[in-house]
Amino acid sequence: MGMIAADAATRLARCAAVFEPGEPARTGSVAFHGDLPDGVGASGELEIAEPHGETVTVPVVRLSVADAVPVLTRARRGSDAHPAAAFWGAAVLVGLQLVARGRIMPGVTENGFDAWRAGPLDPADAERLRELAAAMPAAARAIPVPGRTPLELPDAHTLVRGFVDAVADGMPRTAAAPLVAGGPLFAARTPTKAPKLRAWSDELSAGLDAGVRVSLRLEVPGDDYTSGAFHAVVQVHSLADPAVVVDVAKLWSDGGLGPSARIEVTLALRRAARVWPPLEPLLSRGVPDRLTLDDADVTDLFLQAPRLAAAGIDVHWPKELLTSISAKAVIGQTDQPPSNLRSLLGGDGVLSFDWQLALGDQPLTKTELDQLAETHRPVVRLRDQWVLVDPEIARKARDRELKPVSAVEALGVALAGTAEIDGERVEVVSSKWLDDLRARIADPDSGADAVAQPAALTATLRDYQLRGLRWLARMTSLGLGGCLADDMGLGKTITLIALHLHRQSEKDTQGPTLVVCPASLLGNWEREITRFAPGTPVRRYHGNARTLADDGFVLTTYGTMRMDAEQLGAHRWGLLVADEAQHVKNPSSSTAKALRTIPANARVALTGTPVENNLSELWAVLDWTTPGLLGTLGAFRARWAKPIEADRDEELARRLSRLVRPFLLRRRKSDPGIAPELPPKTETDQPVSLSHEQAALYTAVVRETMESIRQADGMARRGLVMKLITGLKQVCNHPAQYLKEPSAKLTGRSGKLELLDELFDTILAEDGSVLVFTQYVTMARLIERHLRERGIGAALLHGGTPIPRREQLVAEFTEGRFPVFLLSLKAAGTGLNLTRADHVVHYDRWWNPAVEDQATDRAYRIGQTRPVQVHRLIAEGTLEDRIAEMLGTKRDLADSILASGESALTELSDVDLAALVELRGGQ
Repeated sequence: MGMIAADAATRLARCAAVFEPGEPARTGSVAFHGDLPDGVGASGELEIAEPHGETVTVPVVRLSVADAVPVLTRARRGSDAHPAAAFWGAAVLVGLQLVARGRIMPGVTENGFDAWRAGPLDPADAERLRELAAAMPAAARAIPVPGRTPLELPDAHTLVRGFVDAVADGMPRTAAAPLVAGGPLFAARTPTKAPKLRAWSDELSAGLDAGVRVSLRLEVPGDDYTSGAFHAVVQVHSLADPAVVVDVAKLWSDGGLGPSARIEVTLALRRAARVWPPLEPLLSRGVPDRLTLDDADVTDLFLQAPRLAAAGIDVHWPKELLTSISAKAVIGQTDQPPSNLRSLLGGDGVLSFDWQLALGDQPLTKTELDQLAETHRPVVRLRDQWVLVDPEIARKARDRELKPVSAVEALGVALAGTAEIDGERVEVVSSKWLDDLRARIADPDSGADAVAQPAALTATLRDYQLRGLRWLARMTSLGLGGCLADDMGLGKTITLIALHLHRQSEKDTQGPTLVVCPASLLGNWEREITRFAPGTPVRRYHGNARTLADDGFVLTTYGTMRMDAEQLGAHRWGLLVADEAQHVKNPSSSTAKALRTIPANARVALTGTPVENNLSELWAVLDWTTPGLLGTLGAFRARWAKPIEADRDEELARRLSRLVRPFLLRRRKSDPGIAPELPPKTETDQPVSLSHEQAALYTAVVRETMESIRQADGMARRGLVMKLITGLKQVCNHPAQYLKEPSAKLTGRSGKLELLDELFDTILAEDGSVLVFTQYVTMARLIERHLRERGIGAALLHGGTPIPRREQLVAEFTEGRFPVFLLSLKAAGTGLNLTRADHVVHYDRWWNPAVEDQATDRAYRIGQTRPVQVHRLIAEGTLEDRIAEMLGTKRDLADSILASGESALTELSDVDLAALVELRGGQ
């Protein structure tokens, strides 16, 4: 009988279960009897021993061990499972764990069939099987031994061992295994004869369940480690009683440890000699008791000890040799700080990087390092003690000077505390001045540097803004860059204006400031500078007539900067600012490359979302502000991004946070004391039902596109998945958007539009104002037409809106000339100050919490005096509904690891994709 349904498997787990061994082991079966589930017919009968000593023949459901594994696994977890089924479920777990650890060996059965067995077993494994056998309930072995009177049950340990072998024997035998193996032997489920492998199998499997384990004890005659021979003494351990250990010489002279102990020792040494050939001389002796080793043998034994242990033979070193030499890397040997720290950190200065070896916690002197480097013996005498020397440690003593690193790389390593050298993660120690610098910048929020608010600033900085100024002043004065990543609306612009004014007060930091920003923010920057730093020159480097200045602020766009990178790069800037720095999150883009060519005494990035999609974006920002801090992009991805994003390595994420924290200042509106005057913000998911037209259209799109997806692969499939997702989102918005009907009737066709009307009625009755975000300009135009037909004042801002018109619309909304502002999420999700609005509607979801939060922050920012309500419209029963559930669980990760948005869905299997997009509920 093959696999059975999940509900039947659950009921079957409540039945008693017995194991029927087979040869080979994988042909064994598990028989279930008792209250058999409906729909699963009995596959035979079995004589079962009753508790009172009689037998009874019962109907059974007989499954192969492979098919029984999922049933027994359920029994192990189920509270109402039969004790016998639960027991075999525990045995399944033991077998699977042995296979997962690689404890599986090929062999040949008594009748010549190929078979895998679990092994070799270490003492802990053997003890676990003994404990499991001791706990076996009688019902789990209730098949009487034939011909025995009185009635006798099978040996529990033999059954457990046979069952674990049956689990192991089935695991490698997948459908593809014969193709990989080149034939059926040890791959096919069908028993295959292998008589020619009998001798090989007997030797390999001998000692598999041995009652002893062999080890080598290293000895050195006398106290003089500089001369004389080493000896490896063969000793034997009892697995039944780990406290019993005897030398082979004694075992050969007076026996003990069982009649087969000598054979097991000989076979164990023969297997180990294949791993480490110097053991071969023992096999030709009458008593394989000890082996004489020269220096090269001992060194090789040190290196091969892990392989010997895997083969079943441990190596025990003399206790007095176990004091080890540790290796660390030290950066910057001198304790004297450089005369010009800013020049070192901001330029091309390099620092020494060397190995530091230590005995215990005391570093070795140069003389001791020379002694260690020159020795060719596996042990060396240091500080009145003998030390076993790892050949790799000796190599470090000889090649103690590593490749110098840049000052910024050194600072990054000092902050991380470790470095990767030749593929090895090594602890790093810093020279005193570098350690002092690390401690100085380790707390970005500290106000240790006494920087006052510039007198020319016509505003009073909030406490957190003043701390931000001090942090930026400290980092830029050291020749380092920084990323100010405060929440939108907390005043990054005024903090940067204050930094410019502060830098003009110091001769070494004076110079013009170039601000590169999206086109939509040019006007905002100009107004803020004029307002808060009156008298400071400010000009736009944009449009047809473009000229540069040698003082004050120069404002330009990313597009202009990209075209005029050579002209801007020929100018020496005191400060270079990238506003909304997520625009250069792709380091290979032409914009990001152009930005890197512009020289400046200091660089500052401003962004509310240092990470939108993945950690490589964080690298792109920080490698621009402080080049070299995080190494190359490839190294960063391998060391940090992949383990954190793919494997969710939380400890590594904390270490990365410690490394970048000094260079990235992040404050949120919700942080205590940051913006206590901000009113509350309420976020609500607003579920809406699809109209009948939407439901029919949604189902048709899923059916037709999924059929094409199932027949496609590669890029074609990914394109179809994106087409499906886009189409379904448009259907959820309004059929007219999907069907491309710009002039069609709109009312009565979309659940979202009907709810939007209800929201507008309430909001406008209370004299409120609302921002409506959508990622589709087409949908925004439909809503605009609908509102116009209803007589509601509205305006639309999107990516094609000219800059003067954008500024005019923002001013008109701020003045209250219309209550509804329709906004394209990509074009208006950053930079705008729209605090007149007290409601924000996300008509459709961008599926990235960070991007949505940025859009919401157009209204919820400093200057907002009324509570803000955020409404997210979600079509019930659709993929929007299920994506909303996932976003709810991921929002807490938005500042470190974020979903990659819709593109990630293209990698779903056909089954998972169909489950995601299917329409559920009663539409």
